[in-house]
Amino acid sequence: MTEKVVIALGGNAILQPKQEATYENQRENVRISTEIIAKIVKNGHEVIVTHGNGPQVGNILRQNEEAKDVVPALPLDVCSAESQGFIGYMMEQTLKNELNKLGLDNQVVSMLTQTEVDRNDPAFKDPSKPIGVFYSEEEAKQLAEEKGWDVKEDAGRGWRRVVASPNPKSILSSETIKMLTDNKIIVIASGGGGIPVVREEDGSLTGIEAVIDKDRSAFRLAKEAKADVLMILTDVDNVFVNYGKPDQKALGTITLEEAKRYADEGQFSAGSMGPKVEAAMKFAEMGGRAIICSLGQADLAVEGKAGTQIKK
Repeated sequence: MTEKVVIALGGNAILQPKQEATYENQRENVRISTEIIAKIVKNGHEVIVTHGNGPQVGNILRQNEEAKDVVPALPLDVCSAESQGFIGYMMEQTLKNELNKLGLDNQVVSMLTQTEVDRNDPAFKDPSKPIGVFYSEEEAKQLAEEKGWDVKEDAGRGWRRVVASPNPKSILSSETIKMLTDNKIIVIASGGGGIPVVREEDGSLTGIEAVIDKDRSAFRLAKEAKADVLMILTDVDNVFVNYGKPDQKALGTITLEEAKRYADEGQFSAGSMGPKVEAAMKFAEMGGRAIICSLGQADLAVEGKAGTQIKK
């Protein structure tokens, strides 16, 4: 059965932790990711791809700051657009190459995508979204003092710069994305959660400095594009309860009610699995099928044979 699938790639699909952020490294990671996506297309599904951009937008921002005495620095929303552009280019090119290897001639398009947020979102008063590379605690605090950054420790992996992460209100190109996928065109969209914009009183749009959580944005994209499946890819095969404890358990197919119970128990960390499970539950609540799994098992997971599957 053909299903419309929104695939949300994690940051590791583009750059591994501690890996040097060269174009070659990132393109090879993306190629491996698109190899799996091409299999999902070959199995007959309509596909929308979205992705994170934390390391990339952080590095672009740092390039701007380091070179500001030579070239004027650009705001964070523009840096987000730049990251969408170059990641979309890599993804569109490598996915087309992988489809060709499978004898498929599907068209692929990457779209610069704006996401509307609320200027009064409380997230602007409490920056929490990690971007850029990892630092030691000493380096991070020094950079915070020198550059006025907000920094926080990131899930035991090191320290990073953090910026505001408001909730997405709407994906501004979702109607176009739906139209394209209805016509069997594969769309890469809403990268990094989308370029954050706010609507002014006169209805006009203005960019704002923030980075939107890509899992929350993926849910919004899946909802507005009327997808059947939301698949959030991460670096583990399943969601776990009692993670890291002797009685840890991998979750297979579970009901929405079970997922809510585990969430209420505090099983899912706000800094890692929490937003993924939150997005998955919201999508399941609408009657869709939500999947959280690893990239390597994505093609099996779409067929219901792997990963954590949440259904109403």
